[in-house]
Amino acid sequence: MAIWNPWRGCHRYSTGCKYCYIHKGDDKKGIDTNIVKKTEKFYAPIEKTKNGTYNIKSGQIVYVCFSSDFLLEDADKWRAECWEMIRERSDLHFLFLTKRIERFLDCIPKDWHSGYENVTVGCTVENQENADYRLGIFSHLPIKHKNIICQPLIEPINLSAYLQEVELVVVGGESDKNARPLDYDWVLQIRQQCMSQNVHFEFRQCGTHFIKDNKLYTLKVGDLCKQAKKANINF
Repeated sequence: MAIWNPWRGCHRYSTGCKYCYIHKGDDKKGIDTNIVKKTEKFYAPIEKTKNGTYNIKSGQIVYVCFSSDFLLEDADKWRAECWEMIRERSDLHFLFLTKRIERFLDCIPKDWHSGYENVTVGCTVENQENADYRLGIFSHLPIKHKNIICQPLIEPINLSAYLQEVELVVVGGESDKNARPLDYDWVLQIRQQCMSQNVHFEFRQCGTHFIKDNKLYTLKVGDLCKQAKKANINF
């Protein structure tokens, strides 16, 4: 696994961004997250060692833009170079998430056609309204590998109409002292929707405020992923 953040900075885009961990972290450091700029690791996928081999070894999954959004408007001037690197490193598998899926067709390279085999796109949704809007677009896009990311999940969502050709659905709660609660029943409902259509499901993390059996729990940030894994409900 490798992480590639060709730029940093982003803008809150929808209700799911309310307690964004990037914005929170930047606030503590006195950084303005709304300033979007290239990072020193922009060319990381094609950087080589002294003996001419790639720094990022073949066969890895590369998580792209996890401190921003790959389809962010501010990055339009840099994205073509990123596609060139993704094309060059066909031996790696690149995965990015986006809340801006409506921009997808304006952001892909000319040779995209039905999609690159080494790219997975995750469409992020947090409530039913955004699921219906974004996934209504996502389901018709030419993408080889599709994931749906329900994180933070802030209300029950029915994904049944959008699971065709989706490889994985990830569910997780919100991490913040003021976080909106995650109800375990919502998680189980999405799991059942995935199982009904034989789509892989992963419960990634609980929320800071977590409801189970009608009882509200407050969890430590460090325990959110541990507790989700302990539930042992991945499919």
